[in-house]
Amino acid sequence: MNNREKALNLLGMATRAGKIVSGEGLVLQDIRARKVQLVLLAEDASANTRKKLTDKCSHYQIPCYSLFTQTEISQAIGKTRMVCGVKDKGFAEKLRELISS
Repeated sequence: MNNREKALNLLGMATRAGKIVSGEGLVLQDIRARKVQLVLLAEDASANTRKKLTDKCSHYQIPCYSLFTQTEISQAIGKTRMVCGVKDKGFAEKLRELISS
């Protein structure tokens, strides 16, 4: 199993643990409230969605990654979503570690 698959499995575990927020509006709200540790944005998201989320993450200094497709993110969290935010610091650190290597 490669790191990409491990990251998606970990995202699924974080979802089952209730440590994920998904959907553009809710993620933006939690970014503003600084409740999100890491944001995963679908690489096939629209230019408008991409700009809005990357600008907001940049302003609040929250890491934002676009490595997975909408289908991959949706399968991992069990909902059709373009973006999700990880609220738990431990899950966020492990995901960042898997994504970076």
